[in-house]
Amino acid sequence: MTAPLIAGDPAADAARRAGLRRMRTVATGLLVLAAVVYVLTRDQDGFLGFVNAGAEASMVGAIADWFAVTALFRHPLGLPVPHTALIPRKKDELGRGLEEFVAENFLQEAIVRERIGDARVSLRLGEWLSEPANAQRVVDEVAEVAAIALSKVRDEHVESLVRDALVPRFRDELIAPLLGGLLAEALADDLHHGLVDLALEELHGWLVENPEKVAEVLEERAPWWAPPRLNEAVTSRIHLELVRWVADIRNDPRHRARLALDSVLRQLADDLQTDPDTQARAEALKERVLDNPAVIRSSISLWNALRRALTSSLEDPSGAVRARMLTELSLFADRLRSDVALQTRLDGLAADAAVFVVDRYGTEVTAVITHTIERWDGREAARRIELHVGRDLQFIRINGTVVGGLVGVLIHGVSLLL
Repeated sequence: MTAPLIAGDPAADAARRAGLRRMRTVATGLLVLAAVVYVLTRDQDGFLGFVNAGAEASMVGAIADWFAVTALFRHPLGLPVPHTALIPRKKDELGRGLEEFVAENFLQEAIVRERIGDARVSLRLGEWLSEPANAQRVVDEVAEVAAIALSKVRDEHVESLVRDALVPRFRDELIAPLLGGLLAEALADDLHHGLVDLALEELHGWLVENPEKVAEVLEERAPWWAPPRLNEAVTSRIHLELVRWVADIRNDPRHRARLALDSVLRQLADDLQTDPDTQARAEALKERVLDNPAVIRSSISLWNALRRALTSSLEDPSGAVRARMLTELSLFADRLRSDVALQTRLDGLAADAAVFVVDRYGTEVTAVITHTIERWDGREAARRIELHVGRDLQFIRINGTVVGGLVGVLIHGVSLLL
């Protein structure tokens, strides 16, 4: 089954067609001129004899080259001469030959690596990105695409991801040993001390700044029969002792409360990894959390909040995300321009990627040539190819006319000498 060729640019095709006609006219005009000169100088001696011999040879060369050029695209004068109309008849073989040529001469690993190395892709990229307008363009394009992508993610997509992918995965994964291992590693590296210090600092500050709220909480739990003055004195004393106690814990890294907390956490980490009852309770808690509909609702709400924040910043030309992207891109461009080792590494990665693509998909890429040409209509293919290269091929006819005439003159001179 044949397929029509994709039409080219009409204006460009019209220019090519005009150029082809012009060169055909020139080549044919030289043939006609040679014929006229031949007729006018027949049976002449001397100088005109040389002219006549040259004109005769010019006609022979012009006609022979006209036949050769025409035979590529069609049968000369419509006569089914063998080995003519080569492109319409042999287009499939030509396509396979072109495929092999491309594969053997362009898609070789050494050639690909050499071309990418000579191109110095990373340096060119760094120089291009160093232009503020280019960097801004990249940031704008990435921000626009990212904002569009975020807008395409709907709530049902997030719900489906959480319900069908994440929740079943969490159900199958035993969480107790994982939590126990993470907690043990955190305790070994004293990572929890920073969190404890932060919590104590915030708690102490809150207690100091909010004595009224502490008093309200304590008075709500005081006996109804207790005198107000006594309640005020007790709550004030309790608040003062709380502030002092939290301050003592905050200021003393070896406080008994800190040591007790460390002991509890270590025991919890060990139980999560070794104690079946603790593991069972942890898994039961996990199941209750996963069964709670609020998990999906919270996931959707969290995603929507994150999406709104990102989208609003991406859409703002002076937003924080775009500003950070532009800064990082500019820094990366400067490093690309100055760091030769980075250039070498990135060029090597680009070459490795290109070679991988060529090795894995090169056959399929070159096969497109054969498959496409096989589907072309032979006559239409010949017409389109002639439109693109026919003008240059007319120079073969012109050269044949000129060279034929010179050779004719030379042969006539040699024959006179002999």
